Amino acid sequence: MRLFAAVLPPAPVLEELAAEVTQLKKLPAADRLRWTGRNGWHFTLAFYGEVHEDILPELHERLGRAAHRSAPYELRIARGGRFSDRVVWAGADGDRPAMRKLADSAAAAARRAGVSMKEEHRPYTPHLTLARNRVANLDLAPYAIALKDFAGTSWTVEALSLMRSHPPVPGVAGTQPRYEEIASWPLGH
Repeated sequence: MRLFAAVLPPAPVLEELAAEVTQLKKLPAADRLRWTGRNGWHFTLAFYGEVHEDILPELHERLGRAAHRSAPYELRIARGGRFSDRVVWAGADGDRPAMRKLADSAAAAARRAGVSMKEEHRPYTPHLTLARNRVANLDLAPYAIALKDFAGTSWTVEALSLMRSHPPVPGVAGTQPRYEEIASWPLGH
């Protein structure tokens, strides 16, 4: 199964972001983007890819330890940007060092459990993917500019979640991946 570790923002925080996304969708050419749904908004900490079921017990144990060693921390969805002209994203503000440490711990837990992960050589950038560009020659700068002053309400991150990604239905236009939380561990407990 296709798995990743994540932080899930609470519903009221996602409501604020949804209101901002409604405004982004009013920008020119917004209909040319593939917008992610609210149920797809999460901060990925570590992407594991395909994980065999035999590894799950060890992965659960190690993620539980990683969560136990990490204290709850403050976070909010703030600002945004773009990855080239491919992705529009919302960013994170708050205790980013704690988030980075949790991301590193989630990746190390998976490696120790036997998950074969591709090594990422770029710095961790906490973000929520809002939209993907489906066409060539579409400048995403106006979307990044529109997000520059966005600042949601702060909340305390209290859990590490193990998520399963179900791919979109093949051959059905407009379908998106579906995400399912399969386990969660409280931070600092």
